[in-house]
Parts: sequence; structure tokens; C-alpha cells
Amino acid sequence: MEDVHSHPDHWECATCGHEWPKDVAPEAARVVKDAHGNVLVDGDTVVLIKDLKLRGSSGVLKGGTKARNIRLVDGDHEIDCKIDGAAMALKACFVKKA
Repeated sequence: MEDVHSHPDHWECATCGHEWPKDVAPEAARVVKDAHGNVLVDGDTVVLIKDLKLRGSSGVLKGGTKARNIRLVDGDHEIDCKIDGAAMALKACFVKKA
């Protein structure tokens, strides 16, 4: 941007008048890694590394089950996917990249 004015404690856009503080650092991109340290991205295929009990039922997801076309989301369960047609939220520490 060329039309930015510097003030002692903030920046100001001369075009629209938007102001923001100088001490705000840009947010770093979130990196999600699997159990082996491989970086995961949207669209990857992952494999469960251990059996996982399903909350609220007596079902179990078996180790070795594949989840294709994952989507990374914010929160403590970083992965949204479908396994056997059912929507699941998984933690990255229980999967490996296929």
C-alpha cells in the first residue's frame, strides 16, 4: 500500500481512513501436523493409527481406517472428515498422512 500514514502509535490508510495499531503482529498461518510430524493440508487422505471409541455410542473406529478429502478447522479437533458416510471430527495426533 502506498497511501499509509505513520503516526507514533498507529497506522492510517489515507484512502479509507482505517486505523490499526503498530504493535499488532501479523497472524502466522496455522500448521497442523499428524502423529509423525507430517504437515497436513485440506484435501489430504489420512489413516487412523489406533482404535477410537465414538462418543455417545458403543461404536469404534478401527485403526487403519482411511478418511479422504479432510478439511482443517480451528479448535481442539483439527480435522473434519467423513468416514463411512458419517461426519467426524478428529484430533491430528491420532492420524497419519496416507
